[in-house]
Amino acid sequence: MVHYEIPPFTDKGAPVSYGKIEQPEQGSAKGKGNGKGGGASAAPVDSKVLMPTGPAADFKNARTLDDGTHVSLVTLEGKKSGFKGKVWVWAPKEYTDDPKYAKSGFPVMIALPGGPGYGTNYWWAGFNFQENMAKWYKEGKVKPFLLAMPVLNPGPDDKGIYWDGSDIPGQPKMGTWLTEDVPDLMRANFRTLKSRDGWAFMGSSTGGFAGLKAVLKHPDKFKAVIANGPDVVPDSPLWNGHEKEKAENNPEVLAKRLIDTKGPDVYLSFQVGTRESNKHTLPDVRKFIETYGKGPVHTNLKVIEGGRHDGATYAPNLGDGPLQWISEQIEGPTPSS
Repeated sequence: MVHYEIPPFTDKGAPVSYGKIEQPEQGSAKGKGNGKGGGASAAPVDSKVLMPTGPAADFKNARTLDDGTHVSLVTLEGKKSGFKGKVWVWAPKEYTDDPKYAKSGFPVMIALPGGPGYGTNYWWAGFNFQENMAKWYKEGKVKPFLLAMPVLNPGPDDKGIYWDGSDIPGQPKMGTWLTEDVPDLMRANFRTLKSRDGWAFMGSSTGGFAGLKAVLKHPDKFKAVIANGPDVVPDSPLWNGHEKEKAENNPEVLAKRLIDTKGPDVYLSFQVGTRESNKHTLPDVRKFIETYGKGPVHTNLKVIEGGRHDGATYAPNLGDGPLQWISEQIEGPTPSS
């Protein structure tokens, strides 16, 4: 019955609540709750914590892990981008069940897929990513990130079409979707951190490019990224005729600008296999690091011997290096005394 996902033998599709949605009132965070667990009655006025702003999203369970946590799914209508798409989210057990973190803000990682990135995102069910995140936290390697896993593209990549995670003129505003609407969803429903020190991206291939570009384009909002096997320049054919806008979404241009303006500091971690399908990927990443890894642009590279251009290569290697490195830069939840 579970295999065939027939209720009551499965909880797939059941409503998921991540705690109270608190509305700020006179410098505190008092408000009505919409569920149990994970919420806090108040946050100090000078707290680094941003309490959930609401409104509560209609999360439905997509997968239940062995530790009882849920990966849930919501269809988000982006108010700023105008794009409507799926987002999967996961909160670690420390967020939902640990009393000492009940008033703590948690860091957010926006995890982007490679491939079509349309209709689904392989991080929510593939490669034991959530299970490994929980294990790596217990081993003291990573911060307990909240995960947001949105679709990357508004349609299939027919005939080599993709959107570079950007606002390409005349196209759906996927840059705004990823850097505005998805973070707004997380702020509405979770205890997060007010500053950019609690926000990061991670992605593979074109998702790696999108995350890299997002951090360099919005260093005031995001502090770090893990880019797995990424392109380092925009190359969607949809940019044709829009060279000015294309340059504004070029990590090389953005990194140079950040160096020239002396910050703020960003942390770019790369993972690249030695058997990438594009033989230029590793040399291009190394050249990017050599050219732009200076001043406020901090870089880190993990070369995976025998690694191919796929999530199965990148996912198991995240905990030994890339996630550890950015976790040192990202602010984590502070336990109450």
